Parts: sequence; structure tokens; C-alpha cells
Amino acid sequence: MQTRSQTRDQTKNKQMASLYEVNIDFDGASEAWKANKKSIGNGSYKYICSILKANGEKCGIKCMPNEDCCKRHYNILHREKL
Repeated sequence: MQTRSQTRDQTKNKQMASLYEVNIDFDGASEAWKANKKSIGNGSYKYICSILKANGEKCGIKCMPNEDCCKRHYNILHREKL
């Protein structure tokens, strides 16, 4: 048999558990994280250009350092801004 304080603590713990319930889709999160990366083996990845080509596929060329696209698309994008 539980005392009143034990019952109160148990009820409080159940309320807190439902308040902070977290459902994370780790498989979906992993796929989303890998969407703009290519595996180079041994658990390492490199970023790839994800700009779409005319045929609808991702470019897939290695990105320039500190940029999110390849050299070809970087030049095209910056030429348009001038």
C-alpha cells in the first residue's frame, strides 16, 4: 500500500513524462542529413553540389570549400548577381 505522498509523487512523474514526450524519427533524420553528402568511406562524408541539372538530377560534384555548390554553379550564381 502506498502513502499519499508516494501516490502524489507517482502522479507527478506521470504528468512530467507525458509533458516531455519526444518522438524522433532517427532513420528519417539520418537520411535528411545525408541528402547533400557523399560517403568517402570509414564513416567520413564530403559535401556535394545539390543544385539540379537540366535533366532534374542533382549535380553531385564536390563542393568548393566553405560553399554549398560546385565551382561551375558558384560561377553561374555569382555571374547572375552582378
